[in-house]
Amino acid sequence: MWELLVRSLAASTVLAVAALGELIGQRSGVLNVGIEGVMLFGATFGFIVAQTTGNYVTGFLAAIAVGALIGLMHGVFSISLGVDQVVSGMGIWILGFGLTTYIGSPFTGPLGMERIPRIFGLSPFFYVAVALIILTWFVLNKTSLGLKIRSVGENPEVAEVSGINVPRTRFLCVIVSGMLMGLAGAIYGLNYNPVWTYNLVMGWGFIALALVFFSMWNPFILLGGAVLFGALWQLALSPEFVLPGVMSRYLWRMVPFVITVFALVLMSTRWFRTRFGAAKPEALGIPYKKEG
Repeated sequence: MWELLVRSLAASTVLAVAALGELIGQRSGVLNVGIEGVMLFGATFGFIVAQTTGNYVTGFLAAIAVGALIGLMHGVFSISLGVDQVVSGMGIWILGFGLTTYIGSPFTGPLGMERIPRIFGLSPFFYVAVALIILTWFVLNKTSLGLKIRSVGENPEVAEVSGINVPRTRFLCVIVSGMLMGLAGAIYGLNYNPVWTYNLVMGWGFIALALVFFSMWNPFILLGGAVLFGALWQLALSPEFVLPGVMSRYLWRMVPFVITVFALVLMSTRWFRTRFGAAKPEALGIPYKKEG
């Protein structure tokens, strides 16, 4: 049972870091539905660099760098060129799926390095994720930078009049967002499941995207949701630990995705929005062009 808890928190870590990246981007008004693609890039490049150099640090740095680059690319399309943000994000996902399959094929198989040691029995990245959650909450709610981010996500026209550089603020957010998504991919590929295969992230990016809406754009609720979905995912992989003989494990693997769909449908209803006041950024997904 302890091992199930440890694996559940490790899974939660990947989801929390990826979703946190998306939350930061969305709070500035930029939607990126291509989390899966960014995570694939991070997992693949992190895996290849770590295996080639024999060093975990260079692998994680490579994943963060490629995530930043893809975040910048998404910013150019969605912020500078005003391309539909959903289209840009889907392009990132498709590109990530195809390109990482080609680049990573020669490296198919286990990482072949000593596993990253646990701290007090848990993955060290769980503590990193908690620290990032607290830091993000503090920045968004207690600093002038956080006020700027929330302003450009709510009403970029008013923010511009107030002296805030909307494109620059949004670019900062999408780059940081990409860095966290790339890091999440590397945590998956180098720590949680250090075996490369095509499409190794297996839909986790879409669960992370749903988590942002589930959290109502609150970092602490996001962490709780990540722990819930991480536990559901691990239970789906090892149902015999809790409910032996109940349903096929293949049906169990559908559970996290079914609950994700149910949660999104529930949150889209007028009843839920009225009762719980989901704090969706008003300008989310809407390109901004400075007048004059």
